[in-house]
Amino acid sequence: MKTYSGKPVFNGIAIGQIQILKKEKKNVFRNHVEDVEQELLRMERAVAEANEQLQKLYGKALLEVGESGAAIFEVHQMMLADLDYQESIQNIIRTQQVNAEYAVAVTADNFADMFAMMDDAYMKERAADVRDISERLISVLTEEEKEEVSAKVPTIVVAEDLSPSETVQMDKSRVRSFVTRYGSSNSHTAILARTMNVPALIGLDYEEEIDGKKAIVDGFKGELIVEPDEAVLAEYEEKAAQEEAKRLLLQELKGKETVTLGGREIRLYANIGGISDLQSVMQNDAAGIGLFRSEFLYLEKDTYPTEDEQFKIYRSVAETMAGKKVIIRTLDIGADKQIGYFGLEKEENPAMGYRAIRICLKRIDVFKTQLRALYRASAYGNIGIMFPMIISVNEVKRIKEIVEEVKKELTADGIAYGDVELGIMIETPAAVMISGELAEEVDFFSIGTNDLTQYTLAIDRQNAKLDDIYDAHHPAVLRMIQMVIENGHKGGAWVGICGELGADLTLTDTFVEMGIDELSVSPSCVLPIRKKIREHE
Repeated sequence: MKTYSGKPVFNGIAIGQIQILKKEKKNVFRNHVEDVEQELLRMERAVAEANEQLQKLYGKALLEVGESGAAIFEVHQMMLADLDYQESIQNIIRTQQVNAEYAVAVTADNFADMFAMMDDAYMKERAADVRDISERLISVLTEEEKEEVSAKVPTIVVAEDLSPSETVQMDKSRVRSFVTRYGSSNSHTAILARTMNVPALIGLDYEEEIDGKKAIVDGFKGELIVEPDEAVLAEYEEKAAQEEAKRLLLQELKGKETVTLGGREIRLYANIGGISDLQSVMQNDAAGIGLFRSEFLYLEKDTYPTEDEQFKIYRSVAETMAGKKVIIRTLDIGADKQIGYFGLEKEENPAMGYRAIRICLKRIDVFKTQLRALYRASAYGNIGIMFPMIISVNEVKRIKEIVEEVKKELTADGIAYGDVELGIMIETPAAVMISGELAEEVDFFSIGTNDLTQYTLAIDRQNAKLDDIYDAHHPAVLRMIQMVIENGHKGGAWVGICGELGADLTLTDTFVEMGIDELSVSPSCVLPIRKKIREHE
């Protein structure tokens, strides 16, 4: 038995067989090219294909780990499109008349070294990102597939480092944990580990001979125990059983109401990214769906999804939920969520840019197509529609005008539709401050605490170097939530929370006391939140 020490990035106990993921550095050779323009075109096509791969990974991550985890691939897309990065590659091809693979490899080394020499921990981590996107480009250019983890038994993946794409593509039904020699708590892979609820260690110095051996990951102590003796194995099997018992205890809450001890009922819904999440919604006994991120329909396609394609998806979800509320958010893309066929321009300040409802109110054809599909699906279930990034009453009034146009068109076409609640996401301080007026225009509010916190504190939530001052519990954020609840109720709108704070057990009592009507969380968080609410006085 041998114990290795590392730094835990997510707690938990994992027992399995070690599989070392060996990533051989690709040998990239310098070749002279006669036709420089043809090589530049080849490079351009490779960038387009790499971007498409990242878009698909974003869609997969969105379904499996949510928006915060999926945002990693948006960062990679932005780095891939970075002008300095692309111009460096193009310049090397032109001036040295060399092959694109070589130009990418040189650029990757130069940029990674530049990031690695920086003092800031967050910027150091960008070295791994630039190498990841560069390896992807080289793989596209050489038509090589990236190695993936193929686990047939409970597995502990050990590697020098793991890219976000490798992490997301792991078979989570078999992979119990992952351990890396490098990386930091600020790395994208560490963030994904926490999002995926996978016990993980970083900074662990291991030897190659541990490959294939049985091991234990103690995500509490930060230890990898290789070939544990019978006593240690039995001890950790008991610990793992206790953790599982806690999980099963929560299962006893299935079928029970989400009601406080004082008799107040809170609607407890689930956030989903697509049909594949419905099983988890059912397993965790959510009372409905509080956030269906419809943009995955667009992100996974090469062209605009048709009305019928969207209708079939929305109808399937509505029918599966069998009368339970299904709240679908209209298209929320733009700025850093680029979709090639939309033809959106790169922006200097994407978080505050051309996105979400701002696109829909300019691209009425796209907006109407989605609304027609949503209203058609409403005839088959209990559908609500909410609109993201609202900042004014005029926007809501214009949305309602378009909705009325769609309903008239459907009626003229003889197409049935149901009663649909209309709501908006409260994600900006502007929406908070005019929430009294907005409440008179809609049926409900859903507070998107991720963006609301970001905009209120003027802190980019993806910037790890600001972690020490990013405070989702900031009094200003909590006061804004309280204001929205009070104003919503005065105006006749019910109020929910669909951001990450909704799943924060340390705030559940606070939200109940504020008067929140609904919480929408990841499916796995439903039962722990129900337990907390049922214990509230």
